[in-house]
Amino acid sequence: ELVESGGGSVQPGGSLRLSCAASGHTGSRYLMGWFRQSPGKEREGVAGIDSVGRTSYADSVKDRFTISKDAAKNTTLYLQMNNLRPEDTATYYCAAGPGDWTSGTVVAPNGEYAMDYWGKGTLVTISS
Repeated sequence: ELVESGGGSVQPGGSLRLSCAASGHTGSRYLMGWFRQSPGKEREGVAGIDSVGRTSYADSVKDRFTISKDAAKNTTLYLQMNNLRPEDTATYYCAAGPGDWTSGTVVAPNGEYAMDYWGKGTLVTISS
């Protein structure tokens, strides 16, 4: 099971930190990532982190978002989001996939199909 938290409403330029608590079988999966979906748009991969800690980001969030995980237990995934923009408004989903995939899988086209487990999402709204 994956459970996201930390969503909310902030002004442009603000920051939020999303968390994803993993339990059960998902705790042993190694590729993890954040996806987002806005109304009328397809789900897109935002950031991924693989079993050895390599990270990948979508171009739209590079240098603003940072993905990380609890190194001790690999059971909590984070997404630090800085300098938020109105176009970052979306529902953000945590996902977990097979450990033999690399972080780039998350942000590649159709990356969502590589993931096996999904959270229910947390809403992030950027508005002045």
